Amino acid sequence: MDRSAIILTEGSQAKFSEDMGLLKLHNKPLLNHVVDAVKGIVGEVLVVTRSKEQSDLYAKMVSPNVQFAISVDESKGPLAGALTGFEAAQGKYSLLLPFDAPFVSRDVVSLLFELCIGKSAVIPRWPSRQIEPLHAVYHTEQALEAAKEALASDEPDMEAMINKMRGVRYLSTLVVEQLDPDFHTFFKVNTPLDLRKAVAMAKPRKTKRQQ
Repeated sequence: MDRSAIILTEGSQAKFSEDMGLLKLHNKPLLNHVVDAVKGIVGEVLVVTRSKEQSDLYAKMVSPNVQFAISVDESKGPLAGALTGFEAAQGKYSLLLPFDAPFVSRDVVSLLFELCIGKSAVIPRWPSRQIEPLHAVYHTEQALEAAKEALASDEPDMEAMINKMRGVRYLSTLVVEQLDPDFHTFFKVNTPLDLRKAVAMAKPRKTKRQQ
């Protein structure tokens, strides 16, 4: 198995009255949108949750092929979730994604995997130098060791892990724009307002002939 997808469920749960993974966008839970986006691209989908109860809840609504792991330490944020995912992943390369990003581009994901061959990671980077570490592909073993080092040094953030890796390739968002002109792949549902925006974004655009 060459490719795994690790979906992290750490997010702004407190801003919603129910578990964000269960929130529906066009009658489909947010988590399912992300799982469906990587179907056929990866050989394994792994969802990292905060608890066994959450894993059991999600397992009822996704394919039985989806695997689950519980984060080693939720208080350490996404890096702890990533570490848990890297430990459990079977693929040589692992894609990290947040569970609240319903418009992940399959074309962008495929490109990230292709560019990661021979590299420790491929991470989208904006012209401002800001990076997207939770929409990136990593060499699983190298990322696992770097994540362990970062947490052991009490540096619980994704950039600390990345700084400990050699051979990282940064992918300009100008390239991503060619595949995803509106950068929808990076859009995350963090608030109720974001969910309303996502509903509007998910509506098919009318062509001039339809208008």
